[in-house]
Amino acid sequence: QVQLVESGGDLVQPGGSLKLSCAASVNRFSIFTMGWHRQAPGKQRELVAVIAPGSSTNYADSVKGRFTISRDNAKNTVYLQMNNLKPKDTAVYYCNAVHLKTYWGQGTQVTVSS
Repeated sequence: QVQLVESGGDLVQPGGSLKLSCAASVNRFSIFTMGWHRQAPGKQRELVAVIAPGSSTNYADSVKGRFTISRDNAKNTVYLQMNNLKPKDTAVYYCNAVHLKTYWGQGTQVTVSS
């Protein structure tokens, strides 16, 4: 069983930064593809960023150049550094882990507002 716990969500002003963390309780964390998704009120969940076991990354066009996904396999943790935040980034951010199956965390709220 894989458990994912996100943290780091907060209320931040436009232009600000946040760093989200997702700690995974799993054996062999390094073989999982890890991702961050988000869901804004009234909208579908969307992919934000993904990092493969080899640490190659991919980003949604809306966050390229502002967000950075990274992983620390020694700590079983994936991060999402978010810079230059905009009100449209407001959403619940979910971490997921994929290897044969997909596992989800419970999410952390990010609110960008002045």
